[in-house]
Amino acid sequence: MRAVDTNVLIRLITGDDEKRAMAAEAFVEKGVWISHLVLAETAWVLRDAYDLGHAEVAAAIDMLVNNGNVALQDLDVVVNALEHYRRKPKIGFSDCLILEIAKKAGHLPLGTFDRDLSKFDGTERL
Repeated sequence: MRAVDTNVLIRLITGDDEKRAMAAEAFVEKGVWISHLVLAETAWVLRDAYDLGHAEVAAAIDMLVNNGNVALQDLDVVVNALEHYRRKPKIGFSDCLILEIAKKAGHLPLGTFDRDLSKFDGTERL
């Protein structure tokens, strides 16, 4: 299966460049794989560069989760991270993803200085 980078996902989600959005749609239509890193970077770009709010970023990730042409690295990890992200608007999606990756790998607790992230099971506030 082919993979995509962040730029392709940004065009697919935002459609801000019509020509590139159409190319992204055509590429994704044939089936693509998205890594954790690309997904985390996409969430960050949507929030910080495009000023999308928490709910909009969650909706974009949900759209990828439910897209039949998309295979996400460790779908279960992404779904769990998205659930955390929806419950705690102050926490970034990448932090939620980091926690769920650590859980799946069996490397807990996740040490953090982040007060909000440390409220989740499996973390230890330092």
